[in-house]
Amino acid sequence: MWESLQTTLIDGVAHGLITFQPDDDHFLDLFTAVTASTGWWWALPNVCVMADRPVAMHTEPIPGNYHGERRLHHENGPAVEFADGLTIFAIHGTIVPQWVVTDPTAKRIRDERNVEIRRTAIERIGWDTYIDATGLTLLDAAHDPGNPGCTLRLYGNPHKWIEDFRILLVDNGSVERDGRRRRYGLYVPRYISDALTAAGWTYGIAGDDYARLVRRT
Repeated sequence: MWESLQTTLIDGVAHGLITFQPDDDHFLDLFTAVTASTGWWWALPNVCVMADRPVAMHTEPIPGNYHGERRLHHENGPAVEFADGLTIFAIHGTIVPQWVVTDPTAKRIRDERNVEIRRTAIERIGWDTYIDATGLTLLDAAHDPGNPGCTLRLYGNPHKWIEDFRILLVDNGSVERDGRRRRYGLYVPRYISDALTAAGWTYGIAGDDYARLVRRT
């Protein structure tokens, strides 16, 4: 809430976008007192929801930003802690379950259905480690026509811990602000046997159509 107030009340005044009258002083004093003594808060008709300030917060600069923005990040513990024991875990701005930070294992990762959480957890242990630990076997690889310079890799699971799926390893079509491309493991049906068909399936098109893509994002 404080960031929006700062933008509205300070930056707006500085740039001549907002003006206040002497009678507004009491109103502004109230806002100042609230922002100095509480955490996040939401003003609604006839009620105001308020939260305590966290007792600890860990952040990191957002790569490539120009205005000093930061995101939640802590590799060794909670990114946010409150006095009542509530904790929030986050890696590079992605909110994750506690196990991703404290005890990422191949079994927990393979059971996770959220693709962002799964990606973050795998990056914690490394793709090579994850592939070795789970016994994934490379079935097919192909150059990604929609993502020049990157390779699609289709993996099968000999232990069948996911009965109906195989895993397609892809690189994000868009470069992150820090210049890297995130890598994702996408579940595709077990009947798919080649990487291009698997990639096309994720977009709802045939593999031959995906092979003609010029660029994907």
